[in-house]
Amino acid sequence: MWEQLLLPVLSLGGLSFIFGAGLSLASKKFEVETDPRIDAVREALPGANCGACGYPGCDGLAAAIVEGNASVNACPVGGSPVAEKVASIMGVETEASERMVARVICQGDCDRAIDKFKYQGIEDCAAASMLADGQKACSYGCLGLGTCERVCPFDAIHVNEKGIAEVDREKCTGCNKCVVACPKNVIELIPASSEVQVACNSQDKGKFVKAYCNVGCIGCRICVKACQFDAMTFNNNLAKIDYVKCTNCMVCAEKCPTKAIYADFMKKADQSA
Repeated sequence: MWEQLLLPVLSLGGLSFIFGAGLSLASKKFEVETDPRIDAVREALPGANCGACGYPGCDGLAAAIVEGNASVNACPVGGSPVAEKVASIMGVETEASERMVARVICQGDCDRAIDKFKYQGIEDCAAASMLADGQKACSYGCLGLGTCERVCPFDAIHVNEKGIAEVDREKCTGCNKCVVACPKNVIELIPASSEVQVACNSQDKGKFVKAYCNVGCIGCRICVKACQFDAMTFNNNLAKIDYVKCTNCMVCAEKCPTKAIYADFMKKADQSA
């Protein structure tokens, strides 16, 4: 009986050894050589695999950088420190770039803005916006249903108790996922050093803004006239900041009659003290 079992076992074992050796030789013969810099760049990247760079994860970006299809500072998550490491690996120089963070350009929460109806549908901003453009009387405002919160891979954005999304600037990596996901285009990327932002997205005329939101931009252009650095512009009934020119003097925010321009006055006071 043992002889009858032993022969098949030995036969299978011998065939396994032959096939294994054959596969090993084939893998060596047909091995595709890869540039060692790809592995080095991949190690330098943060490993978030968020896709914010436009490539399928960090592996895809590493290959694109080595192949010359992406710049050494293409990773928004890693910022300047990672860009410098990658540039060193590639033997090139990189220009310093400022870290960008997301900012919700709306302050129209439940205490400051009115709704045109009570929404009781799917808890998703994209779904709500398909119903009469959303529940908010302002068709440009944050709907506060957490679509941005759910797509953020870094736990950097949350809807507060008053129904407006807020960004944790310390956690935000500028990956752009919330910006893309927002159906109202009410999230934008701004320089992390900015302490002044126009926190309104409405392109309606001032008389309509006054009717549905008490912290909206009414198009008075006082901020444009007050800015000494030509950093405030006005287009489509909405004030905008040129962050290249802005010096964080906060005069525009001080002059804004509706407080539609946010400024970190506490930080300014600390710096002046």
